[in-house]
Amino acid sequence: MINTEKILKELTEAHGVAGYETPVREIVRSYLQKYGELSQDKLGSVICRKQGTQETPRVMLAGHMDEIGFMVKFITEEGYIKFLPLGGWFDQVLLGQRVVIKTKKGDVVGLIGAKPPHLLSPEERKKVVEKSDMYIDIGATSKAEVEEAGVKPGDVIVPRADFVVLANQKSYLSKAFDDRVGVALVVAALDKLQNTAHPNTVYGVATVQEEVGLRGATTSVRAVDPHVAIVLESDIAGDVPGIKPEESAVKLGKGPTILLYEARMIPNQKLRDLILITAQEKSIPIQVSSVEGGSTDGAAIHLHHLGVPTAVIGVAARHIHSHSSIIHKEDFEHAVDLLEAVIEKLDQQTVAGLTDNTQLE
Repeated sequence: MINTEKILKELTEAHGVAGYETPVREIVRSYLQKYGELSQDKLGSVICRKQGTQETPRVMLAGHMDEIGFMVKFITEEGYIKFLPLGGWFDQVLLGQRVVIKTKKGDVVGLIGAKPPHLLSPEERKKVVEKSDMYIDIGATSKAEVEEAGVKPGDVIVPRADFVVLANQKSYLSKAFDDRVGVALVVAALDKLQNTAHPNTVYGVATVQEEVGLRGATTSVRAVDPHVAIVLESDIAGDVPGIKPEESAVKLGKGPTILLYEARMIPNQKLRDLILITAQEKSIPIQVSSVEGGSTDGAAIHLHHLGVPTAVIGVAARHIHSHSSIIHKEDFEHAVDLLEAVIEKLDQQTVAGLTDNTQLE
């Protein structure tokens, strides 16, 4: 049985910004190799094929292993590092945060800074500081010092944040829950299926470069050619100040979520309903969610070939797309139980019935 805290700590503390996933991929491979045949597409997504009692249908479980980060763009003569984002960052969450620059000489720690407020006019203080006005300070006093440390344009930059079990012993704080929580769900589901007869072949996929355009999902879905897919993601918790219930009613600790809508995909209604019914049958708490301002790997997967019935199961997270976010242990564990129960139902007849087609190809 997977140790929830251990796998989430290992995955979230690993470095793996979009396009630079090698460190986290090594950890993912070490887990997945226990459960089936491993392969990898040419962008770097890892695919684990777990044979069930039948060759088909092919069931794809997808979680993306990349996290948001930055890249070194330019070094000033004074020794400050200008950067560009890899993935979506909210400017307000950046100032004062520590980062790690991955260089060929080793890791270099720095701090994101900007012009101090003491030197700003009253009007300037009211404005949000934009990324273009920020820099990374590694304590150097010249460009030569920065270069001597090994930093150069093109080096990737990772948020520096550790995994912490919070006071209630059920909530976890760490970087990269978007979407290492989804990758952990893939691993945990395959682990549970080791002792479960499932009428299909399951492909657990840890995709790359989701945060910069769903690129790993686009290539890995071609390798799997699935008949049905479930995307595993972090979801946006609405239980923080300033969010109205009609904007998001999702809460930590109230169960995994099923997406009703996302900006680039309307989930397959029959698959969505199958998940909801299964949760009810198994007395698993579940929440519904709509994401109007973002998308998941499902946006690429569901458009593969003639179309793939696709749904998204999420784990609520507070403060995503920042240096650290918070999830709840029970939401994760309920999601694993739900995945196992749904996969057990995905036989040829059920999957064929998700669309108007009467047979699988």
